[in-house]
This record gives sequence, structure tokens and C-alpha cells, in this order.
Amino acid sequence: MGRAFDWLDKKFRIKAPHKGFLRRRLPPGLSYFYCLGGAAFTSYLILFITGLMLSLYYIPSEMEAYESVLTIQREVHLGWLIRSVHKWSATLLIVFILCHTLRVFISRAYKSPKELNWIVGCLTLVSAFASGFTGYLLPWDQKSYWATTVGTSMAATIPMMGRHLMYLIRGGMDVGGSTLIRFYSFHVLWLPVTMAALLWAHFHMIKRLGIKGRL
Repeated sequence: MGRAFDWLDKKFRIKAPHKGFLRRRLPPGLSYFYCLGGAAFTSYLILFITGLMLSLYYIPSEMEAYESVLTIQREVHLGWLIRSVHKWSATLLIVFILCHTLRVFISRAYKSPKELNWIVGCLTLVSAFASGFTGYLLPWDQKSYWATTVGTSMAATIPMMGRHLMYLIRGGMDVGGSTLIRFYSFHVLWLPVTMAALLWAHFHMIKRLGIKGRL
């Protein structure tokens, strides 16, 4: 990877204009536990790439979604592998974010002046959970259908606005084709863009405020 980056640097001159980003002083006492955020970001990149590949064959239609998943699994060359990598990357993303959040909490890196960065990180975790929930419906089988029915029904328990919120999430009173299209839109467009913006803000504040070492 180092040689490849050096080759790119000769062609595009990456290092010179980005010295402030690529080279920073790090506090003493850092360990691999401080790489959990980077591992989560790597999982996000893998999700993004494999998601683009899966979108070439997936059909977000009430009549064709399940068959398109079977086509990916059985007929598309290495489709089963790409879908498996996408699934496990989603799991690892949430695990790494949770571990990263725990590490930040233990090291008290959420305190001033980094409280806003802590909030952004928590919003990123919420976005990851929402992305996993919306993606769970996309195979459009019995398991995902009834799990989504139960999950979205919980919104109806919220006082005053619960029924309206459930209608907004489902796109109707029941889980159907409108729900599938809505979840697909959130999963491949709204949530990835939201998470990308949150990650940019998160990394920008880390660059400005630095990394907190051990207590």
C-alpha cells in the first residue's frame, strides 16, 4: 500500500498540499483501541462499494425483490460473496462504532471542548442502526417482512404522534410495496449521505481538536 501511495503521490502530488491532514502529532500512550473509529470507517467504505455492486441487480419491487435476491445469490458471479461481505460489514460497522464509543467514554474524550464531536458520533451510531433496520427489509422474505412489521409497530406506541409516525415510516397503514420503496430510498440514498456528512464533521473536528491520549 505504501508503494502504491508513493506512485500516486508522484502523479498527483498528494502529500505536499495535504501535509496538515496526513502528518499530525499524536499524543503518547496510544494503542490499537484508538483505531476502532478507523475500522468503522473502513467498514463503511466496504458497505458503500458492495452496496453499489448489489444495486446493479437488486429490484426494489414488491413482485421482484425476493427473486432478484435469489438471482444475486445463485446466478450472479460471486454475488453470494458480495452480499455476504455487505451483510458482515454492516454488522462490523455497528460493533466497531459501539466499541469506539465505549473507548471514548472510558477515556473521557467526550468532555469539553469535544462535546459536539461526541454528539456527532452518537448521531452516526443512530444512522448506522437505522441503515441496518431499513436494509433488513430489502430481501423481502417472510422473516424480514414480519420483523419490519413488529419494528415499525413500536412507533405507534408513542403518545399523540405514534400512529402518524408509523404511517410515515411505512408509507401506509400496512407494510407493503410502498414500505419497500421507502426503505430502499432511505437505505441507499438518505442514510448513506447523512452518514457521510456526519463522518466528515467527525473527522474535521478530530483534525482541529486533536486526539485525546490516555488519562
